[in-house]
Amino acid sequence: MNLLIKTLIRLGLLREDLDSHLVRASLVVLFLFFGYQKWFDYEAQVLIPYISNGPLLFWMYPVFGIRGASWVLGVSEWSFALLLFLGFWHKRLGILGALGSCAAFIGTVTIIPFMPDGWAASAGGFPAMTGNVPFLMKDVVLFAASLYLLKQDVARVAASAPQTELVLERAGLKATRWDPGRSCCSQSRA
Repeated sequence: MNLLIKTLIRLGLLREDLDSHLVRASLVVLFLFFGYQKWFDYEAQVLIPYISNGPLLFWMYPVFGIRGASWVLGVSEWSFALLLFLGFWHKRLGILGALGSCAAFIGTVTIIPFMPDGWAASAGGFPAMTGNVPFLMKDVVLFAASLYLLKQDVARVAASAPQTELVLERAGLKATRWDPGRSCCSQSRA
């Protein structure tokens, strides 16, 4: 076992940021592909049982229609992909991407209990999954990955913030500083 551990260390597979980079890159690719699909009618039709039964998404059809809801989801997924990608360099943008990713997967995970015929009656129902439920179960892991990235980015932003800024933030305070280059006062952290 020690040999295995030493070999993994020498290979660099356990480098400090490798895990978060792989998770971030995986989510970027996933959102790019999923977002791309949303522009086509076949995907809009596939989404009907998911959106119709989603307690957080059902409102999209009355507001946007079938194709419009698919397009809104596509734009959202591409936006999350872009923010997550930019998070490689700008952790604050990564935080926004990770928050969007968390929201997306909360939206899909909440569909699971409401999916018609999602539990195999012939096997006694829950937890025997059937139909669309097994497809949605992956989103539990994707939500966890999104939460992990959110935690990593928040920790990195907090670690790079000046100490006085962190003290003010923890106290819930903001310092107002007048900026002569602007027409009015601007909020900034002192």
